[in-house]
Amino acid sequence: MKNPGLAAVFSFLICGLGQIYNGQILKGLILMACYAVSWWMTILLVGWAFVPVLWIWGIYDAYRNAEKINNSKIGYL
Repeated sequence: MKNPGLAAVFSFLICGLGQIYNGQILKGLILMACYAVSWWMTILLVGWAFVPVLWIWGIYDAYRNAEKINNSKIGYL
């Protein structure tokens, strides 16, 4: 069982960490890399649009996937 709140907090602290907690290691690493590139691109003023979007999506995705994992273990999905 995965704790959706904990997954969201992990992604709040470090983008992609919630996905890694959920067992989606490749997805979490890709999200971390995209987030790092977006921060680097803020130098060019392009990244300012992507940084908050990736961060918020990462939190939401970690929470929803933890719920899906729990529901599939219970047998609802």
